[in-house]
Amino acid sequence: MRKNVGYFEGTDSTLLTDLVCNGYDTVPISNGFDNHGMHVRIINNENRIDVLVGYVHKIYASDDDVQSGGVVTYQDVFHVCRTFDIPLVLVVHRELHDKARKLFTEIPDVVEFVDPQDMLSRVRDILNGD
Repeated sequence: MRKNVGYFEGTDSTLLTDLVCNGYDTVPISNGFDNHGMHVRIINNENRIDVLVGYVHKIYASDDDVQSGGVVTYQDVFHVCRTFDIPLVLVVHRELHDKARKLFTEIPDVVEFVDPQDMLSRVRDILNGD
């Protein structure tokens, strides 16, 4: 059975193309704003993905947006990934890793911040069980 890579809108197309050409399936995932595929909140054991990739801004909502309600928060995404043990790989330039971490509270072990040039190798490692 082919493994599934869930991705938020804007994920590097060369990364996704490489994964597809090497035997993995890709599934677009919506953060609720962009309607870019399957809504992240409905991921479960039946439609499970093996890894989720995207940029920080796709899961980080401003306080104003959160207070208005109905917004998918990073806590929602973290909850799904933690509950179903799905690695979440967030693309962040290495020099911004510390700043990116400070945007979030209680970052679960399944979340990784990865430099863009290391994304393909890291996602492959995850898919191969490394």
